[in-house]
Amino acid sequence: MKLSRRMILQGAGSLPFAIASLRAGALAQPMQAARSEMPPILFVHGNGDYDALWMTTLWRMESNGIARDRMAAINFTDPLARSDDKVEQAGRSSTEDQRRELAAAITELKRSTGAARVALVGSSRGGYAIRNVIRAGGAGDVSHAVLCGTPNHGVFATDDQPNSEFNGRGSFLRGLNEGESEVTPGVAFLTLRSDGMDKYAQADGRFIGKPGAPTGVNVEGPELKGATNLVLGALDHREVAFHPRAFREIYKFIAGREPARIAIVPDQGVRLSGLVTGMPGGAPNNRPVAGAAVDVFRVDPETGERKGGAVHSAKTGADGRWGPMQAEPSWSLEFALASPDAPTTHIYRSPFPRSSDVVHLRAARPLGPGDKDAGAVVIMSRPRGYFGLPRDVVLFDGKEPADVKSGVPTDSTATLRLPASEVGRNIVAQFNEERIVARAWPASENSIAIAELTY
Repeated sequence: MKLSRRMILQGAGSLPFAIASLRAGALAQPMQAARSEMPPILFVHGNGDYDALWMTTLWRMESNGIARDRMAAINFTDPLARSDDKVEQAGRSSTEDQRRELAAAITELKRSTGAARVALVGSSRGGYAIRNVIRAGGAGDVSHAVLCGTPNHGVFATDDQPNSEFNGRGSFLRGLNEGESEVTPGVAFLTLRSDGMDKYAQADGRFIGKPGAPTGVNVEGPELKGATNLVLGALDHREVAFHPRAFREIYKFIAGREPARIAIVPDQGVRLSGLVTGMPGGAPNNRPVAGAAVDVFRVDPETGERKGGAVHSAKTGADGRWGPMQAEPSWSLEFALASPDAPTTHIYRSPFPRSSDVVHLRAARPLGPGDKDAGAVVIMSRPRGYFGLPRDVVLFDGKEPADVKSGVPTDSTATLRLPASEVGRNIVAQFNEERIVARAWPASENSIAIAELTY
């Protein structure tokens, strides 16, 4: 049977908020072999992100026989980096904060699995935490380190902002990169990078607000002397971690063999749960939100209309958790999230082919001055990659979004603002072969809709 792109892409602890909960998988016999051959794997997200971005990677690992209880994904408490790594900044983390949280997550995964060493896989800034924990004496705990789009030589390398962790000339990165080899002996290192489509590996400073100014880095910035360095083609900054091609290389490097499949094998029954987090002042964090109401509805995939009442309703406690709920792998869902001090957010999702405990919900950013004349605001979101034209087909309400530019993909969202006369209308978000229908909810009621693409 021919494997279409749609088939390939389908489905797309010790600290309070550091480690995602674990559950057993469902592929019994292949898992027994995987247990003995592969180390446990800990996935590490990037700047401003959260563990839920690894959902499709976890599914692909499970589909290749890796037991869910042999994998974990860290959720850094405050995922955004400080402007100055040496100066405390509310709601932001230092390199030392992230090193400490990651070290605790490694200890917990070793404890829960009984393994002597674990493999670490990081996206973007997550690679900094991985390198830092290994360099600070953690090499004996780590068998493999996979760094996906990590700006190992900086997003820029200049005399400006000397204490930024993203400055290749700053003390943090100079410390990680010093010596003839840039990797720590005893750990197998792999870097994955883009061939020119990573906005954080560009010679021109236009993507960091300094058009025409040289950054001092180039497309080879994510590579490390002493590592296995792979170029994945025209993938963007996030895709080099979350794309099916990236999964193949991650699996092959850790397992020492090709994955048996790239496609996600559906569960017969699906169990979903997750964490509600916040965006105070428009800045994301991974702290649990108490008192948030979550209502989940089945929707028609062609129209976005609800199919009856809520199939699950919950109110979060101090741990911020919602669920669990049972679903079918064919259901398209709307998550209606009413979170304190935030817009009511309606998140529309394509079907979940497998169970997941990282279905995290975060309220949309507050309505701002640019929304004041809008009757409805609808956002198309691509958490595991960016939008770029003409590389991809991107259509929002049947048109190319005005805020998606040609060239290097730079943004994971596109926004549609509608007049009050169009409130209640169904809006189609299309990215290549993935299609999600959302409803335009009234901005006058402080509501925002998000069509969240799997890829």
